[in-house]
This record gives sequence, C-alpha cells and structure tokens, in this order.
Amino acid sequence: MSKVSNGQAVVRPFHRHPPGTQPERVYEPYKSTVARNPSKPLIFLPHTLSEVTGPIYGHDPIAELDSDLTRQHAGEPLGERIIVTGRVLDDNGRPVPNTLIEIWQANAAGRYRHQGDQHPAPLDPNFTGGGRTLTDENGNYRFVTIKPGPYPWFNHYNAWRPAHIHFSVFGRAFLSRLITQMYFPGDPLFAYDPIFQSIPEEARPRAISKFDLETTQPQWALGFRFDIVLRGPQATPFER
Repeated sequence: MSKVSNGQAVVRPFHRHPPGTQPERVYEPYKSTVARNPSKPLIFLPHTLSEVTGPIYGHDPIAELDSDLTRQHAGEPLGERIIVTGRVLDDNGRPVPNTLIEIWQANAAGRYRHQGDQHPAPLDPNFTGGGRTLTDENGNYRFVTIKPGPYPWFNHYNAWRPAHIHFSVFGRAFLSRLITQMYFPGDPLFAYDPIFQSIPEEARPRAISKFDLETTQPQWALGFRFDIVLRGPQATPFER
C-alpha cells in the first residue's frame, strides 16, 4: 500500500505478510473457502507502475454524514449507539494519512439491508449500514454507528456470526484494498465461529476492538478503539 507524504505519493512494492499472521486461504470448517479458493498454487505476477499508483481515490468529497450512520435518515436507528475510532498505521507505527475507509454492517437485529439477506429479523428504515471516511494527517478515523447484532448463517448446524463490522481500507492505488472484520470484546460466539477461528490464534486479539472510556461520551455512546496495522508481524488479520 502506498501513502502520501508532503503531497506526493510514496510507492511501496508488493509485500507478503509474514507466515502465521493472516488466515489461510482454505480453512475447511469455513466451508465457503473450499469452494472460493483455487485448488492449484497461485502464480504471483509482478506489479507495474500503473498497478501501484492508480487510479487515485478521493476525487469525490466525503460528506458530513458519511461517517455518522445514525444520522443518514429521517429518524434515529434502533439499537446501541457506539463510536468506533482508531488509526491506520504502517509496520513501523507511522500514520497513514488520506486513506479511504469504508464500513458496512448488519443492524441491531443482525440483518443487512441487502436482497441476499433473508434472515427473519426486522429491517430498520433508519439504518442502511454503510459509511466511509478519510484518515486525517495522523492516520485517525472516526465512525458513529449502531452496535450490530449477531446473525445466523448456513455454514453448519446452528451457526451464528459474532457481532462484527466490515472494514475496507484503500491505499492510493486500486490494487491496494484491504478488507477485515472488527469484532467486539468478550463475544461468546468466538469459539463457535469458523471465520474467527481461521485467524491464527496469536493474531486474533488484533481483530477485536477495545472498549475505550476516553472515546465514550457520557449519557450518549460507548466508545471502541480499533487500530489497523497494514503490514509486518503485528498486522491486522485481513481477508485473503
């Protein structure tokens, strides 16, 4: 992923994550990985200049309500209001500024506003479940949203996903998109979820947000912190 320094794009070559820091492409308990991933070894192609420098994101301005999912409709959504904040960092702990972050999530009842989600839970007319923002010069981001509910899925009998928020992090190039999921501390479903279990054990805590009293606003919303580390042995687990 490239970054911007003094207004100039700094191009970084392709970098593989260290072994044991990311989920494997095929994890048999998570049945979809068997069908979705190639059965033969991957062939890595070298990146050209066009692949690591463009197209550039950020032409369309980020609207005020893009990062506040609780104010995007006429009324307030149902559920527990939360604030999610953190920083995007490189492997040396340096901030990554001007990076586009997108999130999407289920509502408080555990249902996505998507035609493919027919889970018999209510939709919320005041909650779409999508937002975006840019990191500031110190790599900071902030979202106001509703804590998502767990939901059933068909991977195995009585399967339920822990509450989570999907994060998409764009660098300065099209191919530098990274996707991860942010979980909440103390979820009892962790032990039963093959997606979470597919993450190497030592990396699992890096996929879980931390309650943050400093971010919490009295009588209004609990705060959670989720820093995203792009590379190195402490990298956030990303979907592959």
